[in-house]
Amino acid sequence: MKANHPKHQKVFDTLDALSILYTTYYHPPIPTIEAAMAYWKEVDSSHCKNIFLRNHKGNRHYLVIFHCEKMMKISDLEQRLKQGKLSFASEQRLEKYLDIKPGSVSPFGIINDKTKHVHLFIDENLLKSERLSFHPNDNTATVVISKDDFLKFLDCQGNSYEFIRLYDD
Repeated sequence: MKANHPKHQKVFDTLDALSILYTTYYHPPIPTIEAAMAYWKEVDSSHCKNIFLRNHKGNRHYLVIFHCEKMMKISDLEQRLKQGKLSFASEQRLEKYLDIKPGSVSPFGIINDKTKHVHLFIDENLLKSERLSFHPNDNTATVVISKDDFLKFLDCQGNSYEFIRLYDD
């Protein structure tokens, strides 16, 4: 598929190179989950919330992925992730490690993480979903891929990741 945005195209090229099937839905910029819900009504997938965090020292960065309808306080994440005190990473750090802007955070950003620095924590409840959706590193589109292809994508990128129970279903 040919994209109209260079960040989209880099994601599509990566998925194509891995023979991963995906469907793309274009929409106006949607920087929040609340705004996105209007455009996702007809999209059959589990829509994900992606939060980019840093540890207290600022030497470790984490991408936390869970279902968009769930809420997580940072204090709850600190207890579950066991990484010490956490805070939202700055826009500069988001651009440095994932080359994306706030409102467009996505696991597809790890294609830009040349040093494989960012560790992903993924809620294990997402393993129950057949399809997952994420922005293709810009919030003017949503990409839907199968859970199995998402796992294939993660394995091929080389960043460390783990599934963890973030909330009870």
